[in-house]
Amino acid sequence: MSTPLPTLNGLQMFEAAARHLSFTRAAEELNVTQTAVSHQIRRLEEQLGVRLFVRLNRKLALTREAQDYIPAIRTAFEDLRLATERLRRARADDVLTVSTTMSLAAKWLVPRLGRFQEANPGIDVRISTSMRLVDFRREEIDVAIRFGHGEWPGLRATWLMAEDIFPVCSPGLLAGAKPLARPEDLARHTLLHVGTRRDEWQLWLTAAGVPGELAARPSLTFDQRLMALQAAMDGLGVALGYQRIVEADLAAGRLVVPFDITAPRAGQAGYYVVAPRETADVPRIARFREWLLGAVG
Repeated sequence: MSTPLPTLNGLQMFEAAARHLSFTRAAEELNVTQTAVSHQIRRLEEQLGVRLFVRLNRKLALTREAQDYIPAIRTAFEDLRLATERLRRARADDVLTVSTTMSLAAKWLVPRLGRFQEANPGIDVRISTSMRLVDFRREEIDVAIRFGHGEWPGLRATWLMAEDIFPVCSPGLLAGAKPLARPEDLARHTLLHVGTRRDEWQLWLTAAGVPGELAARPSLTFDQRLMALQAAMDGLGVALGYQRIVEADLAAGRLVVPFDITAPRAGQAGYYVVAPRETADVPRIARFREWLLGAVG
């Protein structure tokens, strides 16, 4: 038999009073009288069978039992608030907030978004870029495009696409004084890294039959792939590109591929369309997911 829960009203007043350590300030926050707060706290103490507050030098203090109890109460109210926000966002059919990396957004997603808007003129699309994994519970994000293996607790992940990696550089660098005809020639050039992902270069060098230690040489490192690709266009070195991200720059001649050697991303990872399980089938999210799958082709 489950233990009956105290009234939500009493818990709310307890949380406010514990935060302010004042019945008066709790009453002001909740727009009720101080007497109402005092009455609800006394009733809550009777329901719980413990004392929650003591008076010390004309101010309130939490009892030890209350100190142990209040963290769980605050977490419960925060979860209720977040769940309510998610529900309201799910009902807002005219706004869709999408999270992805800056490079994928700028080089692949944004150039194609016009087609989605033409097919769905009533949806206001908002793009948010970030290198980190977003927290759907705490951020106003409806759907994300994430790179990984598709295993994120509480999220529905739908496979979108895989990417092979290969070196890219500027045409000027390729035609420069330093040879770049064989993978071994990379020892004469600056390798452009993204963050701490030196394993990407090691992966490609291994596929090309070149010692992976080459990736440990002094180099240039950027926190965004977009910056590494721009540095490659500017002739600062050789970057690793992904077909979907560099296809427009290759077609325009801003980048070239010096070697006909590609390597799959580590662990056969790829891009996934992800959304919380409870909102994954909201119409605007489902329509965007289906459009993405069609855009990949």
